[in-house]
Amino acid sequence: MSDENKHNEHDSHESEHNPTDQQAINNKHYSIGIDLGTTHCVLSYADITDPDADEITQEVLQIPQLTAPGVIEDKAQLPSFLYQAHEAEINDGETALPWTAKPDYLVGEIARNLGTKTPIRLVSSAKSWLCHTGVDCKSAILPNEAPEEIERISPFQASSAYLEHLCSAWNKQHPEAPIQDQEITLTVPASFDPAARKLTAEAAQKAGLNNAILLEEPQAALYSWIEKSEGDWRNHANVGDIILVIDIGGGTTDLSLIAVTEEDGTLGLTRIAVGDHILLGGDNMDLALAYTLKAKLEQEGGKRLEGWQIQALTHACRAAKESILSNDEADNIPIVVPNRGSSLIGGTLRTELNRDEVNTVLLQGFLPEVTSNEQPVSRARTGLRTAGLPYAQDAAITRHLASFLTRQLNAIDEFNDISLPENASFIHPTAVLFNGGVLKAPRFADRLMNVINSWLSAEQAPDARLLTGLDLDLAVARGASYYGYVRKGKGVRIKGGTAASYYVGVESAMPAVPGMSPEIQALCIAPFGMEEATEVELPNDEFGVIVGEPVRFRFFGSKTRREDKVGTRLDYWSADELEELDEIEITLPEENRKAGEVIPVHLSVAVTEIGTLALQAISNQDDNRWKIEFDVRSGEE
Repeated sequence: MSDENKHNEHDSHESEHNPTDQQAINNKHYSIGIDLGTTHCVLSYADITDPDADEITQEVLQIPQLTAPGVIEDKAQLPSFLYQAHEAEINDGETALPWTAKPDYLVGEIARNLGTKTPIRLVSSAKSWLCHTGVDCKSAILPNEAPEEIERISPFQASSAYLEHLCSAWNKQHPEAPIQDQEITLTVPASFDPAARKLTAEAAQKAGLNNAILLEEPQAALYSWIEKSEGDWRNHANVGDIILVIDIGGGTTDLSLIAVTEEDGTLGLTRIAVGDHILLGGDNMDLALAYTLKAKLEQEGGKRLEGWQIQALTHACRAAKESILSNDEADNIPIVVPNRGSSLIGGTLRTELNRDEVNTVLLQGFLPEVTSNEQPVSRARTGLRTAGLPYAQDAAITRHLASFLTRQLNAIDEFNDISLPENASFIHPTAVLFNGGVLKAPRFADRLMNVINSWLSAEQAPDARLLTGLDLDLAVARGASYYGYVRKGKGVRIKGGTAASYYVGVESAMPAVPGMSPEIQALCIAPFGMEEATEVELPNDEFGVIVGEPVRFRFFGSKTRREDKVGTRLDYWSADELEELDEIEITLPEENRKAGEVIPVHLSVAVTEIGTLALQAISNQDDNRWKIEFDVRSGEE
């Protein structure tokens, strides 16, 4: 049966419901979880029509998508790729989807497949660009290195395009329950800053998801593990446990620590630490393999590969790597790279990727056996760089993990029922939960566990146990869907709040001194763990804001300062304590005042229900309020 007929049959079955059945269907209400991933998107859902139900049944949406021109298949994952096709590549009618004859963009499997052959037309890693502080994420900058004749789009638009595809797929299969009327949880990396979170929320709104809330991906993975345990998770988690969640996806490595505590005689969960945003994952591994094969090809053929060929080689290495890691019998995978030539033989370069190369390059390069006191290698950057993502300088994920655990040694100070040995030089995880496609490979998972347990053994601590049972490709979406059930008061909820403490720079009013800039204080406006849907005013701290003229605001964040409260002022801080975020330049509206007038105000800060940060300056003279946006990297589209 063709895919088109399958979809028509599905539609005909829907029309056979009698009015009573249809009325029951119309009352359906779903909790939908969306994993907007760097390399894949997934949508999971659960029926929460009955608020008194003690358990839920989850499903993963099978997403119709083009896999080749004119060919539609249903898949559990939508690859996060967008392809800007040349008009000669696609014939009329070959891009039709079940819900539209001509989509605005080619996304999903077809984009990834076509991009393997013509990578300069492929948009990838849009999610990573959303958190790039050095670019305007609403400007048309992707594909990053495409020639002028190829149309570009913004990371923001690409992210919206993936979400729009998911929304259309859902609405086609569930016309009785439009997605905009359901409860939506959209996941983001725990390390996303306020601007990246807000951009993600705006992308969801552009796709029609006006009621979406945000959830950190490591928390979603743990929720999925809880749901999969069917109530048995309490037999695998004990008071005093520190759960380390390691999420290594296509583009990022995300680290979180979650403590297991006791509250009123029952187990509770609290997210106590979040790592830096590390652009290091499967994409880096594919590139490392590509450069390994590049050296082999150039040595054999005596000809230097061009940039577009390296891109094609990288995409080919991704598929070959996945075959080797998932199949013990696949030792050698042939690789074909396009070449400029008039004949078939002259038009390709051929080589192969073998198992030894994968093990050597990936295990030793990305997961080396290091000690717990090692730090990521940092080198001085050159003054001029090509435009691109700020990838991690050190590819060793194990060194980034060691640094994270060492920096978070004091993360449990506020918990009475969790303690560490006096000799501890890093926080000791007692359990580990893996997530992300990279860790599906047993060799990678085993290496990570061996390294972690070697650190614990060196400090006479017991081995950490591995929490199992997750589908690493689908867990984040499933956990996000389950979170909608938890928000109804069912099951255990992970306490989280803001993943860092945030500060605004306050310039002192001092006389001009030659060669000296005015001193800057850092005013804490949101402490670590500030909960969603909470707001705090600072009525006793008066400031002056200038209206009608461009002004700049400086912001800072800290993953380690936990003792600061709203209103805490810092006169001095070390480079390791506070990280300066992008400053923003805005013009506050005059509101019937003169341009350049200084208005006495106090501040109000809120963590919104969707998980973004909102700062307002409130006039001390009247009811005027000025919103100071944290979305500093987006212009008008």
